[in-house]
Amino acid sequence: MCAIGTTEPWSAAGLSLDVRALAELGAHPVIVVAAVSAQDASGVHALYALPLEVVRAQFDALGGAAIAAFRIGALPTQAIADEVARRLAASAAPGVYDPVLSASAGGALVADDALALAWSVIRRARVVTPNLREAELLLGRPVRDALQMRAAAAEFVARGARAALVKGGHLAGEALDVLCDGSLTRDFSAPRFDRELRGTGCLLADALALGLARGADLAQAVESARAYVREKIERGVLLGGMRIA
Repeated sequence: MCAIGTTEPWSAAGLSLDVRALAELGAHPVIVVAAVSAQDASGVHALYALPLEVVRAQFDALGGAAIAAFRIGALPTQAIADEVARRLAASAAPGVYDPVLSASAGGALVADDALALAWSVIRRARVVTPNLREAELLLGRPVRDALQMRAAAAEFVARGARAALVKGGHLAGEALDVLCDGSLTRDFSAPRFDRELRGTGCLLADALALGLARGADLAQAVESARAYVREKIERGVLLGGMRIA
């Protein structure tokens, strides 16, 4: 399993959380670092995008790795996003793209045009997993209820995504995610827990990518990934007993 994205000092999100989650799930994680961030619970304070040649060299160094799936997170520049898209196109392994464009507490995680950057990867990934705010930004219209989520998931596919899982974690009521792959649109719903954790979007993408790597179909992989994240929220921990609110 290859995780691609940006570092986060607290391991509450980003590549370090990906590595821990994938290892906990039984995968052997390898990584490609696209950027280094300085961020905490109050937001992003600095972002350094690695030079494109360094990103390329990391991919090349993994040339002998049997990568079963890619999990893609925050990408800082158009050049890096285009390189990631090129690598996805050259591989038979599925890619799960969580289009993280900013931190939950504020601050950009992209240095270039976020829309062009994200869409270059969306069209190459097996599935894109935007939350409501990301879906609104990427589609340019409100996504604030179940009907709008279903329409948004279908619009991602109409615009070139192979599949989209629109996450409704910030809606009131039941915890709802909507999946569309062009042939079906399906709701995944469950009672909401009365607590929140940082990093759940990362955990969902990690578990979803691993499910696809192990041969599950997309709906099955979404089911198992949601169950994994819900178990973490119910217990109030992310990994290894670590509590991050």
